[in-house]
Amino acid sequence: MKNSFLNHSARLAIGCSVLAVSTGVAAQEADDTFALEEIIVTAQKREQSLRDVPISVSTLRGRHVLDFAAGGEDIRLLSSRIPGLNAESSNGRVAPRFYIRGLGNTDFDLVASQPVSIVMDDVVMENVVLKSFPLFDIERVEVLRGPQGTLFGRNTPAGIIKFDTRRPSQDADGYVSASYGSYGTTTVEAAAGGGLSDTVSARVSGLYQRRGNYIDNVFLGTTDALGGFEEKAGRVQVLLEPSDNLDMLFNFHIRAIDGTSALFRANVFTKGSNDLNENFDRKKVYFSDEHNNPQKYDQWGTSLNLTYDFGDEMTLTSITAFETANGISLGDIDGGNPTGPGFIPFQSTTSGSTDDLDQFTEELRLAVQASDKLFYQVGFFYFNSDMTVSTDPFFIPATPARHKNTTWALFGQAVYDMSDNTALTVGLRYTDDKKSLRAVSGGTGQVFTENLNGSKLSWDVSLNHNVSDDTSVYARIASGFRAPTIQARDIAFFGSPSTAKEETILSFETGFKADLMENRVRWNGAAFYYRVNDLQLSAVGGGGNFIQLVNADKAVGYGFETDVEFLVSEGLIITAGFSYNDTELKDNGLRVGTCGNFGSLICTVLDEIDSNGRAIVDGNPLPQAPKWTLNFTADYSAEVGDGEVFLFTDWAFQGKTNLFLYESVEFTTSGNFEGGLKVGYRWNEGQYEIAGFARNITNEVNVKGGIDFNNLTAYVNEPRVFGVALKANF
Repeated sequence: MKNSFLNHSARLAIGCSVLAVSTGVAAQEADDTFALEEIIVTAQKREQSLRDVPISVSTLRGRHVLDFAAGGEDIRLLSSRIPGLNAESSNGRVAPRFYIRGLGNTDFDLVASQPVSIVMDDVVMENVVLKSFPLFDIERVEVLRGPQGTLFGRNTPAGIIKFDTRRPSQDADGYVSASYGSYGTTTVEAAAGGGLSDTVSARVSGLYQRRGNYIDNVFLGTTDALGGFEEKAGRVQVLLEPSDNLDMLFNFHIRAIDGTSALFRANVFTKGSNDLNENFDRKKVYFSDEHNNPQKYDQWGTSLNLTYDFGDEMTLTSITAFETANGISLGDIDGGNPTGPGFIPFQSTTSGSTDDLDQFTEELRLAVQASDKLFYQVGFFYFNSDMTVSTDPFFIPATPARHKNTTWALFGQAVYDMSDNTALTVGLRYTDDKKSLRAVSGGTGQVFTENLNGSKLSWDVSLNHNVSDDTSVYARIASGFRAPTIQARDIAFFGSPSTAKEETILSFETGFKADLMENRVRWNGAAFYYRVNDLQLSAVGGGGNFIQLVNADKAVGYGFETDVEFLVSEGLIITAGFSYNDTELKDNGLRVGTCGNFGSLICTVLDEIDSNGRAIVDGNPLPQAPKWTLNFTADYSAEVGDGEVFLFTDWAFQGKTNLFLYESVEFTTSGNFEGGLKVGYRWNEGQYEIAGFARNITNEVNVKGGIDFNNLTAYVNEPRVFGVALKANF
């Protein structure tokens, strides 16, 4: 959807007018008594200052996650709020898809492989359903850009999003936060913890989110039929410290969601334009399917993290975890009905269910500070998953496909201080990955089997140099790979399974991290270039609504990202981030299907078309790879009476983004943006808080993705939500 830059600027100016006044009032002389807090990260599986980590890392504080989620947002709220990160989903609040530096996967199947890994409390969430576990009681989010194959394994060639929740401690504390807004949007988040004895601490936290149905199905004549959801999640953590050298952290978490899946809207583009037309109405759909796109999932998991300190700076860590999930999502794929809006050649409704998704992981890691100059860690990792995904197109019986995946790996990393200011880091990891498939076609009864095996050595080398006490520079070369993949969804549509062999990446990166103005400004930046060989791609949609796995010969990407945090005064902190990504497919022989061809193309394809009607995509940007992203926040407070007033505003922008492998006029976006605002009052030394908030304050309608099946169908972002929020800390 196209928007003018001037229109963006005007709206941003209106949304930030209060901020401009506040900034002027808050300006003051530099004060040596205050500075930004040091950021400690665990990007290399140990606590380090951000400045000492030779990786492009951005962090997000847990309290801002709470602010972003006030309008009922899920894990996709991170999109464009961290430089180089994009997120979307055609499966609603389940099965999000992430992209870092332009690398990601548009595959909408529930067994899709992604090159961005999600790690929650040191446990990898491999399946797309597990990746959607809701965010609450978050301590910190870390986004690690570039290949992370040495310490985190396969399927991390683009990077990692790492979530750390608040651990139990002997100190008693807790909070309750509640908000209520438009469409009955309700969010309640709470946590409490403290010491149960001298050696036992515990923390209990929970989340409740809901939104009422607010979208009418005009074709069926039902009001408030879709758009709502109810999500509940909880976590119990118990920390046992029976001796000075042993601690055991037990984590149990659970989640249930019942609501509406993604809403596909038919013919909302006019051929030759990517502007939404008169067929789009945020509060109306025209589905002939009576299911109304339901979605329901249950998920739980548990982990045990054991840490034993042998003394002499030698530590052994064991992380054992199990995750399981079951559920179903249904979608009216054509997005409309036989009589309109627009032409729909035939109807299509599909459901996908995940049955008995079980994931078991074990990591054993030994970390040793061998001398003043040498630190190293070595480890073993084991992964096993077993799940059945059923696809039901409704005109024939459902097709169940059982997928199994077993992986093991040996890894090691060494950090050697070449001098007081320069450190060399070297890492290696050997991974063996096996996948199998057995599926029975619901239409023909034919049995399909596939077996894939891939093994690879991943490595990285980096140098980190402290130019001064406040500034460091680094250079990094890293490799990684995505394991072979099997896709079985097409069996449900009288097709065959498709496979993709492993992809590999070689990445070059250099960057800096600086604390300036007596630690009042934190400025980080990185430039990168990568080359991916045998890139795994999913050719999705088209006239058959298929998913075909293919390997492109290669793809290249280059660009940079930077973020700044500025403590303007004791009452004002401003952050900003920007990224630029240039990605390109390089495969002269790669051809893909385009928008559903029923006598003629339904969209305006910009690529050359071969004699078989397929698009030649050599030279195209990667799908869902924004050319640039920009984010901005301002956090202001001032003493008033016995408390303080505060204002927090956040804005995220996204540049030109191609939605599919082929390029077309209709399925591209440019200039999408969203903003949020929170204004309130805190008192009793910050213990209590009341505020008004607005998410998507300018009520932008941003196309997030499309379906090129048999009409010009799209799905969009969340609506504007106004509301009030309360919080109490104790």
